[in-house]
Formats: sequence, C-alpha cells, structure tokens
Amino acid sequence: QVHLVESGGGLVQPGGSLRLSCATSGNIFSIGVMGWYRRAPGKQRELVAGLTSGGSPNYADSVKGRFTIFRDNAKNTVYLQMNSLKPEDTAVYYCNWRQNLVPPYDSWGQGTQVTVSS
Repeated sequence: QVHLVESGGGLVQPGGSLRLSCATSGNIFSIGVMGWYRRAPGKQRELVAGLTSGGSPNYADSVKGRFTIFRDNAKNTVYLQMNSLKPEDTAVYYCNWRQNLVPPYDSWGQGTQVTVSS
C-alpha cells in the first residue's frame, strides 16, 4: 500500500509563493504517475500538474508558467512550487499516485489547504 503525506500549505498573499511537498512511502516514481490535484470550494477536483515515471511534467493551462512540479528521488518526495499565486488558486491540494492498470490504481494524500488572500 502506498502512503502519501502532503505538507507546505498555508495562507499567502496574492503574488506570493508556496512549496508543497508530498512524501511517499517508497520508491514509486518509476512505476507510476505522480500528480497534484486541487479542489476549490464548490468546484470539482482538477489536475494541476503531473509528472510521468520518466520525469516529464504537464500542467493545467491555468498554472502554466507559475507552478513547477519536480521530484527528489533520494527523498521519495515530489514537490509543487507555486509562484505568483492568485486568489483563484485557493483550494485543498492533494497528492496522487496512479498506476495505469486495469482498473487504474490510485493512492491519495490527506490534502493540504492553500489560501491566497490579502
């Protein structure tokens, strides 16, 4: 069983930065896809950024150029660097690991709150 633990959320002013961390329970990056999702109040969960097993990132249009997903293999940790934060980035952010099996296997963290407000 894969365990994911997020940290790094908090309150930040518009234009500020935060770095989220997702500590994993083992060396899982090479056998699955990592992702950061978010759920804002009254909205559905959406994919913010993903990182393939080969290390290729992808981003939602709304965060391109502002967010960066990357990983530290030695620490079994994936990060989401968030810059130029906007109030609309306010949400609970979740770390996800997916194996593309049939059916897909998903593991989720508990979530961390990010609030962008002056």
